[in-house]
Amino acid sequence: MAQARAQRALGPDNHPQVRRLRSIASRLIPHTAQWNDRARGWRWEVNLIGSQQINAYCMPGGKIAFFSGILDQLKLSDHEVAMIMGHEMAHALREHARERIAKTQATGLGLSVAASLFGLGQLGELGANIGTQLLSLKYSRDDETEADLVGLEVAARGAYDPDASVSLWNKMMAASKRQGGTSFLSSHPSGPDRIRQLQANIPRVEGLYRQAQRTQPAASPALARQPVGTPTGTPRYDTPIGRAIDAR
Repeated sequence: MAQARAQRALGPDNHPQVRRLRSIASRLIPHTAQWNDRARGWRWEVNLIGSQQINAYCMPGGKIAFFSGILDQLKLSDHEVAMIMGHEMAHALREHARERIAKTQATGLGLSVAASLFGLGQLGELGANIGTQLLSLKYSRDDETEADLVGLEVAARGAYDPDASVSLWNKMMAASKRQGGTSFLSSHPSGPDRIRQLQANIPRVEGLYRQAQRTQPAASPALARQPVGTPTGTPRYDTPIGRAIDAR
């Protein structure tokens, strides 16, 4: 963020796309804590980085960033933006990065011990570092599937059409073919299997979407940078997607 600010590439608070992203986030955040109770205390932020990259992320703790390229080049609807945002939120909520880091540290330690035992010295340490970096580059396929499904439910509860998850990934695949790959798809592989998985789970959340359409208040134009509460009384994983994940 500091680098983007220094390059004057950080969207100002009054930028229309920043206001749009924060408005969408304000409808999703109230439905996150049932997936991770600690999210009640996160200081959520949503920012826009001026770049032609097709990319977006949510860091642990609720720090969300979209690159302008993903909005402009894919010409995303609000519903499709919500699907990306829900997916990225889900990675943070389900602590996939923490799991990957834990596995990386364990692997790095194992490689370092092996290098010491076999007298590989600095060469062994270099191999350990490279192996550790490679392991941490991508989420597992299970992580990606879980993020798709949790994000689908979070977005549906925010009154965003679950069918947009399919149109989004169709746009992603088309962009990847045009450009020979994208930054986003390098870490979020797409394909017919992914779309079929989403299509199979859309019926699980259609009722939530219809209910949210009836009860969703108008979204705030700007996201307050304060912890956002979540309605109480909902069992943590007793949700349509939670039950589907448990059954996998």
